[in-house]
Amino acid sequence: MSVNASVLELIGNTPMVRAQRLDTGRCELFLKLESANPGGSIKDRIGLSMIEGAEKAGKIKPGATLVEGTAGNTGLGLALVAQAKGYRLVLVVPDKMSREKIFNLKAMGAEVVLTRSDVAKGHPEYYQDMAERIARETPGAYFINQFGNPDNPKAHIETTGPEILRQMDGKVDAVVVGCGSSGTLSGLSKYFAEASPGTELVLADPVGSILAQYINEGVLSTKSGSWMVEGIGEDFLPSISDFTRVKKAFAISDKESFLAARELLAKEGVLGGSSTGTLLAAALKYCREQTEPKRVVTLVCDTGNKYLSKMYNDYWMLDNGFIEREQHGDLRDLLLRPFSQRDTVVVGQNELLMTAYTRMKLYDVSQLPVMEGSRIVGILDESDVLMHVHADEARFRDSVATAMISDLQILDVRSPIQSLLPVFERGHVAIVMDGQQFLGLITRIDLLNYLRRKVH
Repeated sequence: MSVNASVLELIGNTPMVRAQRLDTGRCELFLKLESANPGGSIKDRIGLSMIEGAEKAGKIKPGATLVEGTAGNTGLGLALVAQAKGYRLVLVVPDKMSREKIFNLKAMGAEVVLTRSDVAKGHPEYYQDMAERIARETPGAYFINQFGNPDNPKAHIETTGPEILRQMDGKVDAVVVGCGSSGTLSGLSKYFAEASPGTELVLADPVGSILAQYINEGVLSTKSGSWMVEGIGEDFLPSISDFTRVKKAFAISDKESFLAARELLAKEGVLGGSSTGTLLAAALKYCREQTEPKRVVTLVCDTGNKYLSKMYNDYWMLDNGFIEREQHGDLRDLLLRPFSQRDTVVVGQNELLMTAYTRMKLYDVSQLPVMEGSRIVGILDESDVLMHVHADEARFRDSVATAMISDLQILDVRSPIQSLLPVFERGHVAIVMDGQQFLGLITRIDLLNYLRRKVH
């Protein structure tokens, strides 16, 4: 083990591990842990390649402003390199990006501009078009343009491809990859065409993206859908893309992707991100279709640390209908945090208001049932706390009992859903009971999530 002079020297040469407990049919499935890069994703490779490529070409000078649009990890890779080399970095990101990624970018010194994720290329608020415009309007700025930058696939021709072939002792029957900017796919395609022409390339694509249909049917749709997986899938063909060696693609739903990533963690101990789930789901489908044993490689594109508030959060998964819940046909179907499962965040009437406030912030809730054992005796919401302490912050040390509301808006579990609306109109939350037994709370957002799930 040697000492590295810079974190940039840690990019690449990521580990390869063989899956042990996943159902891979007759095949062996190998996982290349791109999550082990210092910025946590495969995009560290292209961040380094594109910035150093611009330096060598004389397109940027010390202290320059770099601008890019990114829906995934490219921003983190660029931020890692820009921070190490002293560049100012402005990133335009769509608003579906996880909070962890945005916090990470800002902590590394990047300037983040949020834009809409529900608009397509050509719209002025589309993240790539906005980034190009910002670069054009900023004196001396350089637009990275990962979607048209040849130094993007070059990183995978020179590093990722050779690493895979070396780690697999030259025996790779198929590689399953995703496509966002198309750098990974195009770079590996060019590399394997020369170094291992028998290696098959398989595309993993989110449902809603146009790429799977283009590969499988030769049809280039002008209409894309929406998907929640971050960093892969497209609504156009990037100019650097090369799909000529890809003969098969799998369209993977958000639900399949998230559940596959969670299965990877549960069975293999590998914490991957949302696009990792897409690639894994496609790789498993490919493996199970094979009638002869094959050696298949896929990528753990990034670490799941950036998705703990989303697909690794059971409540988020339930909210979005990705985890099935037992249906009762009554108001229990709307309870996100049932009290009987110890999921409800509660407070005691003798605890301090400071404790209640801290608990609200920690669990991102606006109200707490006040419990005495298994009996509900009141409710405390953030407005109750505010009204109690606004004139004297020392009153945070008062007990919950001094600020809670005892006039409870109780609904029987068998009440119709419509009975929730008058409760909400009065500014309250619904307390659901089955006789004397407290079941949980229903808020406005719980009802909205319930109604949205029924649309699917």
